[in-house]
Amino acid sequence: MQVQAQVLQVQTAVEADPAEVGRARRWARSRLTGCGVDLGESLADTLVLVVSELVTNAVVHTGSPAVLRLVFPVGQGAERRPVRVEVTDASGAPPAQRVAPAEATGGRGLELVSVLTDRWGWFPDGSGKRVWCELVPEEQPAPASATAVSCPT
Repeated sequence: MQVQAQVLQVQTAVEADPAEVGRARRWARSRLTGCGVDLGESLADTLVLVVSELVTNAVVHTGSPAVLRLVFPVGQGAERRPVRVEVTDASGAPPAQRVAPAEATGGRGLELVSVLTDRWGWFPDGSGKRVWCELVPEEQPAPASATAVSCPT
């Protein structure tokens, strides 16, 4: 018998305004807290940085609204399964990872995503695209009384 992995998805709309990037970071932090993730953990910092980079790319390069989605594993074994970040935007153009010159103040978003996550990619979604990445939590010994994380919706 195969057990289906359970996930909790939460999402928020992101307006076509660079100021929305800060709101998206705060929203992601609040969702992490609501799911019991310690904001002192490196997973939390990495996830918020990746959210910032993907939302920035969507807002700056498309000039249109986007949707930010976080997918958290729940249930038995959740602590070993990846957390997924997805950003859907209105542009069908594929994301382009580039190498920014040393003096450049931008252009490193997807390079950071590539280095900080376990895997990332994109696929067409309607008339736009969905860029996604996954972060696998570091293995840590669980306390004897550990139970699965349950996130409020």
